[in-house]
Amino acid sequence: MEYWDIYDVNKQPTGRTMQRNDWHMKDGDYHLTVLGVICRPDGRYLITRRNVDKSWAPLCWEVPGGGVRAGESSADAVIREVREETGLDISGYVREPALTYRRDNPEEGDNYFVDVYRIEMDYTDSMVTLQEKETCGFMSADLEDIRRIAGEGKFLHYDSIMEVF
Repeated sequence: MEYWDIYDVNKQPTGRTMQRNDWHMKDGDYHLTVLGVICRPDGRYLITRRNVDKSWAPLCWEVPGGGVRAGESSADAVIREVREETGLDISGYVREPALTYRRDNPEEGDNYFVDVYRIEMDYTDSMVTLQEKETCGFMSADLEDIRRIAGEGKFLHYDSIMEVF
């Protein structure tokens, strides 16, 4: 069973934990997720496509990321999530988050912070190995591709993270 730390409205750990995806959070309680925006020197970004069997947003495009485990730092979580989902080792490239934002969804019991990292890395498509349970495709997309996909409503979190691209 995977556990996540619970944070307060100021993104400070409360000392409490929750089970992953247990959407019964109280007002003022948050969990933490991370996203890794990976950019090559040629200005192309690594985006992945969610599996068709995902319960939320199947076949949508996104950047790699996921939940921060209890006791794990945000930086360690983005390194782990990117490695799990794409096979890329970004450990030498991670600095501070380029952006942090907060979402309050009390009706869904899912309040969270998102740390968004921008990683400048010279990767090739042949280096990418997808996690089959999570993703069904990837592309090295330029900003025009990403904006087009977002305009179709098929790019997750775009409006929240577009300044990182």
